[in-house]
Amino acid sequence: MIYFDNAATSWPKPPQVKEAIVRFMDEIGANPGRSGHLPSIEAARVLHETREVLSICFHVKDSSRIVFTHNATESINLGLKGLLKPGDHVITSGMEHNSVMRPLRDLEKKGIELSIIPCSPKGILDPLEVEKKIQTNTRMVVLNHASNVTGTLLPIREVGQVARKHDFLFLVDAAQTAGACPIDMEEDGIDLLAFTGHKSLYGPQGTGGLVIGVRVKEKEMIPLKQGGTGSRSEFEEQPDFLPDRFESGTPNSVGIAGLLAGIRFVLEKGIEQIQKHEISLIRKLINGLKEFPQVRLYGPESGLDRIATLSFNVAHLPPSEVAFRLEREFRILCRPGLQCAPAAHRTIGTFPEGTVRFSLSYLSSEEHVDQAIQAVGQLAQE
Repeated sequence: MIYFDNAATSWPKPPQVKEAIVRFMDEIGANPGRSGHLPSIEAARVLHETREVLSICFHVKDSSRIVFTHNATESINLGLKGLLKPGDHVITSGMEHNSVMRPLRDLEKKGIELSIIPCSPKGILDPLEVEKKIQTNTRMVVLNHASNVTGTLLPIREVGQVARKHDFLFLVDAAQTAGACPIDMEEDGIDLLAFTGHKSLYGPQGTGGLVIGVRVKEKEMIPLKQGGTGSRSEFEEQPDFLPDRFESGTPNSVGIAGLLAGIRFVLEKGIEQIQKHEISLIRKLINGLKEFPQVRLYGPESGLDRIATLSFNVAHLPPSEVAFRLEREFRILCRPGLQCAPAAHRTIGTFPEGTVRFSLSYLSSEEHVDQAIQAVGQLAQE
């Protein structure tokens, strides 16, 4: 079986991820911060160490500014709904996932103004277009780091500079890039970084987080929920310090233990080396599929301005049929359709049918790519 659906969730995971999960269940199992016994202290240590290694990944000086959530979607909702108020203006792009668009559309009904920057048919954003959309009430710009449809990398560093210049906040959806591309909170001008643990950080599902930059006044940021934190239990008001202000309820400690192992795997291999390998694979895939005139590719053709995710269509065959036959006849798993990003498909001209998406990972191989090229070519030539 060839698994090319890593943009949805990475698989397989490094073996040490499963080992860490089993170890937590067998040897720790306690609730972090809720007791003073040794297993509870050990569980808290797992969370602390995970924040520390994440701070290395994203170049964060204070790891307490990393708040654990269940996924990037929850992180994005916290960043948007915790800070935006009626009358605020937000800028986003025409390449966003519904994890961004749906909360923004909800906030729009409640008085938020929204501007959407059109992108090119390859999903490319011109940073100058951000400046053109700025208004006196602009509070935030929200962008994905890379499209989950075309794999196009957006120019976050350039947009970060615009945000700093005009003094508004910059929220980046790094669901597709955390662990696969270098990210530097300060150098990239990011104020809020939403990430998930189950993709290129190789952790289990149900893990993720929001990095809250120093320009964000966390006491003015409204939590999505309130409740027990294991701290300041004598007060009935929510703690106002990080990360407790935004981490109510028992955390997914066993999942975070697996995430810790996944991040250590990423840091051991090196994010730059991971990116280099994935670019090599996606270039090979692009060059192979380009040989078939019946196959249309979407997104940049260069491997330098994209991640290892590629959308394509085969002439006269709907995406769902292509994906079904790839699995049935060649045991290649991929994702057809709109990939939860209708705005992106409108931008590249594939709405409402969508595309077939191949998304690779560091654990994909050249042999897998060769077999996929051959399989798609066979379908195309029929």
